[in-house]
Amino acid sequence: MTVPFYALSSQMFVPMLRSLSALLDKGAEYAEAKKFDPNVLASARLAPDMFPLTKQIQIACDMAKGAAARLTGNEPPKFEDNEQTIDELKARIAKTIAYVESVPESSFEGAETRQINFTLRDKMYLEADGLRYLKDWAIPHFYFHIVTAYDILRHNGVELSKRDYLSHAGDIVKERS
Repeated sequence: MTVPFYALSSQMFVPMLRSLSALLDKGAEYAEAKKFDPNVLASARLAPDMFPLTKQIQIACDMAKGAAARLTGNEPPKFEDNEQTIDELKARIAKTIAYVESVPESSFEGAETRQINFTLRDKMYLEADGLRYLKDWAIPHFYFHIVTAYDILRHNGVELSKRDYLSHAGDIVKERS
């Protein structure tokens, strides 16, 4: 059986990134209603030793663009990690979506056996075939950082629900008559 890499990466990342952008909109609306600067949320974190919202979003975007690039045999585009505001984070998400959508489905051919090797930090590096990289690295990291961003916003009072997190799946959930 052939693994549908395009569907399990690009077509999965883009809707979740759009949901993430909508979560930031709700955060900004909440801040406006409560009369505080929405950019305070950008530096919010769940615990002192965890990354703030900005870094959670940067990493989620890095996982999406990194997977789209590496699975197709390319180097991921480099984005500066300099976002400090909700608008800048939304712009990064939009730039990530544009990149991921620019990678044609046909480029994913052979992704399951493509060797993925890159430096993580210090003396650490990742070495895996495309299937292992996608299922054990890119997808889990992507969702971890999206969920953590959601949790940071929710922890700070933004009224969010699972429906906001899964906004892209609203068309498949139906009410019984």
